[in-house]
Amino acid sequence: MRLGYSLSYWGNTGLRPADHLELVAEAERLGYDSVWAAETYGTDPAALMAWLAGRTGRIGLGTAILQMPARRPVAAAMTAATIDQISGGRFRLGLGFSGPQLVEGWHGLPYGRPLAESRDYVAVVRKALAREPVVHEGETLTVPLPGGQGKEMSLAVSPVQEELPVYLATIGPKAVALTGEIADGWLPLNVPPEYLDGCRGLLEEGAARSGRSLDGFDTAPMILTLVEDDLDIAYDMMRPMLALYLGGMGSRKTNFHNRLARRLGFAGEAEAMQEAFLAGRQAEAIAAMSDELVDAMTICGPPEHVRDRIAAYREAGATTLIVGLVHPTLRLRMEQLRLIAELAGV
Repeated sequence: MRLGYSLSYWGNTGLRPADHLELVAEAERLGYDSVWAAETYGTDPAALMAWLAGRTGRIGLGTAILQMPARRPVAAAMTAATIDQISGGRFRLGLGFSGPQLVEGWHGLPYGRPLAESRDYVAVVRKALAREPVVHEGETLTVPLPGGQGKEMSLAVSPVQEELPVYLATIGPKAVALTGEIADGWLPLNVPPEYLDGCRGLLEEGAARSGRSLDGFDTAPMILTLVEDDLDIAYDMMRPMLALYLGGMGSRKTNFHNRLARRLGFAGEAEAMQEAFLAGRQAEAIAAMSDELVDAMTICGPPEHVRDRIAAYREAGATTLIVGLVHPTLRLRMEQLRLIAELAGV
């Protein structure tokens, strides 16, 4: 199992760009396989990866994720090919559909049929990256536009990689099966090892629909991780970020992270946290979270517990474990990178 490092949401950490660069350089030195950047309504992860491409030499560079509603699929392909060129073939295109809170509230687009739209989107991205004429007729997208003045076009630059890997960030059963069908990797967020293991059949079901196996498929869960001898402190440091996901990352009607907590058996807590968070009572939302919920959705605690949890993800089928850090300072984050690498056996 490889180890990845998530920059998470750049603007929320309080660190300077130079600090992030130092952390990525340390991750590369320690043997981390990849570094990833996320997108909400702040910094652009593609720009960050392009910036890091010229300042690193080996580590893989991934978006986790680019929001599909934010850019047309051919634009995502152009971005991917460009970063792959300037990084010498190290780019991984992680895509996600996000939820209605961002799709409608930030991008001003209707939240319609995310699975069908994702299928069409990835098909067009793959055709563009293969430098084929982009011709596609799907349920939600037709290129070129019928009846218009456009014509078939091909990408004018080639990625370095013959098959640039495309990942999808999904959680729900139908979306996970789609990931196995059309993607090269899976980027689930905050899922416990048991959930990962339970989704293997869904990935295989999707792969079978497209007549392929999962050989070479990268299962890459993204998990908040903290090595801390005092378990109470560890849980308390995890709670604010988890509360944001379960309470505020979505509307009352649609929050995929909250749904995941309910699937894991924490329906009462998930409902209480969401109600409190959306009412502006963040402290109450954080207080409503049990130690058991934190333990299920993160990796945190003393070194021996963290080592065991990392091993559990490996046994559950993770081929890359992408860790996110919660410490607010550069020094403590550097220390965490080293401790996690040691416990993971990198």
